Amino acid sequence: MIWLIGKNGMLGSELARQLEAAELAFVGTDRDVDITSQRELEVFAAANPGISWVVNCAAYTAVEKAETERELAESLNATGAGNIAAVARSVGAGMIHLSTDYVFDGTGKTPYTEIMPIAPLGVYGRTKAQGEKLVLEAHPDAHIFRTAWLYGPRGRNFVYTMVGLMNSRDTISVVDDQFGSPTCTMDLARCLILTILGGQELPGNPHPKIPPGIYHCTGEGETSWFGFAQEIYKVGREKGIITRECQVKPCTTAEFGAAVERPAYSVLSKSKLKKALQQKIPSWQESLRAFMSSPFFKEMPQ
Repeated sequence: MIWLIGKNGMLGSELARQLEAAELAFVGTDRDVDITSQRELEVFAAANPGISWVVNCAAYTAVEKAETERELAESLNATGAGNIAAVARSVGAGMIHLSTDYVFDGTGKTPYTEIMPIAPLGVYGRTKAQGEKLVLEAHPDAHIFRTAWLYGPRGRNFVYTMVGLMNSRDTISVVDDQFGSPTCTMDLARCLILTILGGQELPGNPHPKIPPGIYHCTGEGETSWFGFAQEIYKVGREKGIITRECQVKPCTTAEFGAAVERPAYSVLSKSKLKKALQQKIPSWQESLRAFMSSPFFKEMPQ
């Protein structure tokens, strides 16, 4: 059985949907089990024997607010992650923990590999980096997946924000000097499930066992937020999702006036993951079009 922590979040809700579709037994928790309390986690694990994998999708993700809510961010992203890893190991379960491109400073010019040194810029990135460290200390056989620029059917995200703005404004300005790889939760959840299946001793299991360690999982390719917005507008107009003309203009980070410094370049190399999974990762454009064409896009929050 799989224990999905953070079941109501953007990624957790999609992973729950795919686990159900794959008929994989799981139990989900969210704020009902306090991850900052190792005792609460131990009590839940004891009440649910037979847990073979623990997937931690819980996190503090408010990048700007983290600067003034340091203790809360640290308790969820670092302390909580370490607690989960310790409990997972104590019950003999595999562990999957989600991390972020924000562990890098973004000064690079080529895609970051898993072995490159990290240098987070702000509180959010530092707490996530600390979480990685605590997870591996508590559970050396854990799998850590760093991802970036996440969007999906549930929750607020860049795609839904852009669609809303494009349907209500004549002109919008979008940052064109930050580069990364848009990632759909539908793709990321699939990679996580393949990792779990690879660790199952099932007759005729076609999925390779994924060695423990850190992996990067994002959409294939790279773009700026402006390029991402342009593609959203293009697909949205084709699909009739965006019903009016809107001019998308590029701007700099300085012109946009962001309150917190973000990585200027946070493209992650997927070579290690592709080799391990023996799977092709779709381009970010393919995934965006598939998402905006899917029935799940209709769940767009108002």
